[in-house]
Amino acid sequence: MHRQRAIIRTLGLATAVAFAATACGPQHPGSAPAAPSAPVASPSASASRQDDKPGTASPSPSESSSPSASASASPSQSEAPAVKPVMANGDENDQVRELQARLRQLKLMSSAPTGFYGSKTTAAVKSFQSQHGLGATGAVDEATWQKIQGLSRKPTEEELRPPTTNEVAAPDPRCMQGRVMCISKESRTLAWMIDGKVVSSMDVRFGSENTPTREGLFQVEWKAKDWTSTIYHTPMPYSMFFSQGQAVHYSADFAARGYAGASHGCVNVRDKAKLSALFDQVKVGDKVVVYW
Repeated sequence: MHRQRAIIRTLGLATAVAFAATACGPQHPGSAPAAPSAPVASPSASASRQDDKPGTASPSPSESSSPSASASASPSQSEAPAVKPVMANGDENDQVRELQARLRQLKLMSSAPTGFYGSKTTAAVKSFQSQHGLGATGAVDEATWQKIQGLSRKPTEEELRPPTTNEVAAPDPRCMQGRVMCISKESRTLAWMIDGKVVSSMDVRFGSENTPTREGLFQVEWKAKDWTSTIYHTPMPYSMFFSQGQAVHYSADFAARGYAGASHGCVNVRDKAKLSALFDQVKVGDKVVVYW
């Protein structure tokens, strides 16, 4: 297995922040990478991109008709209030994770639950609704949720949070001592290791051919729980910077689209809960190994 080695770079916080101007956001097919010389803007909050998010919310029952109209109409003539979705595109919570695990039992999803309701979950729900004579909206209303629950069983903890979708690769020899994020491009996994033992693991994705993730031996230079890319203006929660603006961080785009997309060089993680726990454990100065 071919591996490239890189010299450890130790940067001061001010230098790291300057390099963070190249920090990555989601890259879509056909998009061109931003020029490295782009001016640095101050970090600003921005909403994470949600693929295929519905443009308008369904009106609540109180908005469906005026009081006078309700009073004048007989029950049979009144319009039925709009059904509020139980879950819909853009949601991110444990109920979505359970939904995904149940859809996986029903062979409608192949990927492991992420807790993020994106395009894959929307497509799976539409397929289920079409199969069972329900309105194929892609959003889970009460009738859809009850039907899904009736045709599946309560997911186990292993089904809800499998160790990783991808099988963890054999660790690089440089990962066998100390505290290290051992990141394999071949298996597309990150293994958090302490003294040669895997403590936790998670799926990751990397930069594209035009903006590759650097390989080699690095160390965590600085961390930011809430960070926004200063070039792409996309959120980078739980960022752990290790190489000139490249960082391990959570990506809502990865959670939604999987490997259909790519980063601008960062190591994307799609399991927010796992990365949050890892962020609390990793210290500045811990090793990072990126290898094939």
